[in-house]
This record gives sequence, C-alpha cells and structure tokens, in this order.
Amino acid sequence: MLTKLAGGRLYDPANGIDGEVRDLYIHDGRILHHPPPGETPGQTFDLDGKLVMAGAIDMHTHIGGGKVNIARAMLPEDQRAHRRNRTASTRSGGGHAAPSTLAAGYRYAEMGYTCCFEPAILPINARQSHMEMADTPMVDTGGYAMLGNDDLLLQLMSEGASQETINDYVAWTLHATQCIGIKVVNPGGINAFKFNARTLDVDEQHPHYPLKPRDIIRTLSRAVAELGVPHPLHVHASNLGVPGNRTATLATMAAAEGFPIHLTHIQFHAYGTEGDRHFSSAAAEIAEAVNRLKNVTIDVGQVMFGQTVTISGDSMHQHANHHHAHPHKWTCMDIECEAGCGVIPFRYKDKNFVNALQWAIGLELFLMVEDPWRVFLTTDHPNGAPFTSYPHLIRLLMDRSFRNDQLARIHPDAAAMSLLGSLEREYSLYEIAIMTRAAPARILGLTDRGHLGSGARADLCVYRPSDDAERIFSSPMLVFKNGEVVVEEGRITRPLQGTTQVVRPEYDRAIERRIGDWFDRHHTVRLANFGISDAEMAEGIGSPVEVHPCRPRSVT
Repeated sequence: MLTKLAGGRLYDPANGIDGEVRDLYIHDGRILHHPPPGETPGQTFDLDGKLVMAGAIDMHTHIGGGKVNIARAMLPEDQRAHRRNRTASTRSGGGHAAPSTLAAGYRYAEMGYTCCFEPAILPINARQSHMEMADTPMVDTGGYAMLGNDDLLLQLMSEGASQETINDYVAWTLHATQCIGIKVVNPGGINAFKFNARTLDVDEQHPHYPLKPRDIIRTLSRAVAELGVPHPLHVHASNLGVPGNRTATLATMAAAEGFPIHLTHIQFHAYGTEGDRHFSSAAAEIAEAVNRLKNVTIDVGQVMFGQTVTISGDSMHQHANHHHAHPHKWTCMDIECEAGCGVIPFRYKDKNFVNALQWAIGLELFLMVEDPWRVFLTTDHPNGAPFTSYPHLIRLLMDRSFRNDQLARIHPDAAAMSLLGSLEREYSLYEIAIMTRAAPARILGLTDRGHLGSGARADLCVYRPSDDAERIFSSPMLVFKNGEVVVEEGRITRPLQGTTQVVRPEYDRAIERRIGDWFDRHHTVRLANFGISDAEMAEGIGSPVEVHPCRPRSVT
C-alpha cells in the first residue's frame, strides 16, 4: 500500500532540508518523494504544521552484554515491574537505570529512536550480547567489538607483527562477532590492571608488554581506516574521571596521527586541576582541539542528576571509584582474561560540587564544539544518566533561558567555575536532527538511514511543535519503522523485532591459524565455536544481519 505524509515540515540535514513543507510517500518500506506512476495513496496522514525527521539513532548506549545483566541483577530495587505499553501484545518490563531488554526497546521507540548501538561487546561474549539486543524490540541494533586489552593483539604488537597482520586480526574479529565497529577501552590499562598496575597514562609503558597506550591507539585507528570500516576507532580514553585528564585526552587525539578517531563520553575526560578543590573544567581546551582536528569526532556522555548505575569494561577505574557507590555495592570481574567489567550504582547530585561541574562540563562541550556533525548526543547510558533523559537534555541545548535557570540551582561554586552562563548558543531543530539522525548514520556508514531522501528506509518520526523542546521529543505523534506505524501519541501500537547492522572488511584467512593456536593454548572456547554465523543470527539469535560496505582509506 502507498502511504502519503502530507504537508509536514521536514528536517533532513543529510539533504539540506531545514523546515521545508513537503509531501512524502512510503512504499514497500521505503521513502519516496513522488508516488509511483499509476498509484494512488491508500492511506494519507495530514501533517500540516507537524515536524518530520528520520528515526533517531543512538550510537552509544549500553543495552546488551554481561555488564548490563549484572547491573540488573545488582539492582532489584531498580527493576520496578510495570507495564508501560497499553496493548495486550506487549510484555511488561522494569527498570530506570538498567531497564530490561523489553522496556529499553519500548522506551526508545516511544521517543522516536529506531536504531541503537551497544558500544562495548567483548568478543568472547558477543553471542550473549546479540541475544540480548535481539530481545530488545522495536529498534535495529549493532555493536562495537572490544580490542586493545586482549593478549593476542598485545602479543602480536610486541612481536613486531606487520600492520597487515593486525588488520587481518581486526577484520576477523568483526566477522566473528558480527559487529559494525571496533572499540578500545582504556587502551592497555585493563590488561595492565591484571599486572597490579592502578594507572596507565598514554605514554606510560605497560608493566608486561613493551607497549604504550599510544601505540595501541595508533595501530588500531590505522587498522580500522585501512580496512575501510566506516566508523572510526571508538576510544574510551585513559584516565577516566581523573582530575587533570585533559592532557591524556589531547594526547589520545594526537596518537591517531591523522587517522579518524572517535572519543566517547568525552565529558569524563575533560577535567583540569584548577581551583581549591583541584577539579575544574577543561571543556574549552578540549572543544578547541576538536574544532581544529577534523579527524576527531566525539560524543559527550552528559551527566544528568539522579540515580543511575555505571557499567564499564574499564575495571581499573571502576575499581578506583568503587567507594563512591550508591547504594554501597559494586562488582569487578573478568571474562577469559580478555577485558574487564565494573558495575557501580551511583547517584549524581546537583548540590555536589564535582557532580554539578560534570553536568556543566558536558553542556559546555555541546555548546563549544562548532560542528554538530562531529558531536553526538549521548549520556553514555546509563553511566551519565539513563537514555530516557534525552528530551530534557535536548531542551537544555535548545533553550538558553531554561539552561540558565537550571545552572542557578546547582552547587554555587561549580556554577561560578563554569563558562556555561556566558554561552549564548541555542541548538536549532536542524542541528538536533544532525546530531541525533544524520550524523550518526553518516559516521556508522548507514547510507539508507538518518535521512528522508528518496529510497531511504522509512524509519521516521512526526512530532507536534511546541515551545518546550522536552515536550516535543518526549512523545512523538507518530513513529514509522520500515514504513509501518509502530507508535502513536507516545504509545506502542505494533511490536516488532529489528535487525543487526554489521560490516565485512576483507582479510587474509591465514590469520585464523594463529588465532586458532592462541585459542587452543589459552581459551576454554574453541575457535570453531567462537564465530557467529549469519544463519545463527537469523534463526537462533533472532536478528538477521544487514551488511554495510567498507571503503578503505589512508592518511596522506
């Protein structure tokens, strides 16, 4: 059936459309600008005055994997059983900071999100991560495989393996884990923690391997670029949460040596040591570097006040912060010695100096990075705040008066040390559409998503206009997924399952002999049982794969 969306105000930055009134058509799950010859619409939606955008994409949200399950188990008080959806065909789900798979999918869809990416899939645990994401309804998913603390990579680098060999190992990892990108968490630091190190700076040598974090970043960022993986190396930098870590963040940018690099939850890596408390904002310095270095992209990891839970592979820094747990319980663990895992409940308080300044630092970064195509809206769910706080965050970015009202409520010393009150910038709807739709699709290589061009997948949202941006983005009037209405007036009308987004860079299969030998010597899992096939994804796990192309690139 042909569906007509009549007279909506379109915000489609990928095609340069900024609030223009146009008709759209949906046919066979795709967007058209004109009806096919000889066909008339079987259904028409009158969208006069309504706002139309592509479905939103969250490029960094912890929704699948061991850490998320541990958080759910640790916080039974967070798992308040309830039914958010009103249709008999949906199942109940609970949780605020660590919602169930079902609740996460429904809540994302109810806000207009159609695609979400788990940013830290441990390769040895990839199967379980995909099972969780497949059980997250309403949204398409994907993941970034974690490398950079695994002993095989560090051993290869220590032996002086060629870049081509490293590239083959990285490409094999993407194939075996059915992932779309590569993530490194505290490069070398998680591994160093197991050798009793408690810190590891960018240019500090690993206690066991003759390597520095800088070497790992350079090698992996080059590998990702040369393999043509659209998403740059996704980097959780050294010294997370440590006052003065701005120097490590700037050094991490430089370590990529011009290759594309994405620094994630950078708010947690933008701290100075000025002031009586030896904790200050380095947002201006970090933003200036991002504005200058065109190979660098960031997401913010905005802190929002209230109860949440921090979940991270960075066991080094989760262990260092466990005494801040609220309530007082925490977990650190390891899986097959490949990476770490730390889960710590936490409450951010607006009257706490450090928490208040963290909140301000994130907003400073949003407002001082000039190019909305290179800064992404995240809270590092749930580390800075649950993803359900996105509408409130968008209002803070779009409404200076509201932002300043909130600034006046935080710890006065934090407000006094922040530049936030002097920043006049207000994001437009067009810029919000860039940051939450067009830019995530571009950086992930999702050419048929994040825009309203002819032939694009018909994942789109319709919002009612309002002076209150939080109201706009909290509850869309309509959400279409694959051309079907799945949300009306903020309520799920049609539950559905998504697909998994992957890339398949080419590699020399001879690398599998070295990997197989390593598995035989060090792992409880055999290589033959490690990789996840397309058939298993579709039939066993329940989330068929969609393959996106790779385009190798180099730095000249």
